[in-house]
Amino acid sequence: MVRCFLIHTVCPVSALSPGESRVLYSRVFGPDEGVLCDQDPELSPEERRLLQKEKVAVVARQVRSAVSLSREASDRQLVEVMPGDEALALQEADSGVVRLRARDPFSEEMSALWLGVQSLGFTLVCEPHENLLLAEGTLRNLTRHCLEHLHMLGQGSEVPSQS
Repeated sequence: MVRCFLIHTVCPVSALSPGESRVLYSRVFGPDEGVLCDQDPELSPEERRLLQKEKVAVVARQVRSAVSLSREASDRQLVEVMPGDEALALQEADSGVVRLRARDPFSEEMSALWLGVQSLGFTLVCEPHENLLLAEGTLRNLTRHCLEHLHMLGQGSEVPSQS
């Protein structure tokens, strides 16, 4: 079962301190929120939301570290891809798996599959018994659709100059 999907930064961004990652999108699935309610029923909905947000941030930081290590170890230079070359960016993407121990940050052990495409990380958090090859195919498909969608948004935001 997929527990979480997130898109986050994996390269330094001017507004962030070194080593920090910004979560751009996250979606948590499954019973983990119910576990939070059982552990501490006095948590308000806002406190639960903040706790869940922190869990996602922990995953993003761990994946950012894994992407950095992978890129340093491979000694490949990050090549800027022009708009429209999303397929090339996806082919050149770094990928890997990070094992998330129980309670760090989820209540059970999880696997975080990631793709590092340019300055973005796309991460799928799954239960450890899931078929990781199938999950990787799903993550690549999701990433391709996200990149295509972002490209279309970028094209739509261009305003033609008037003479």
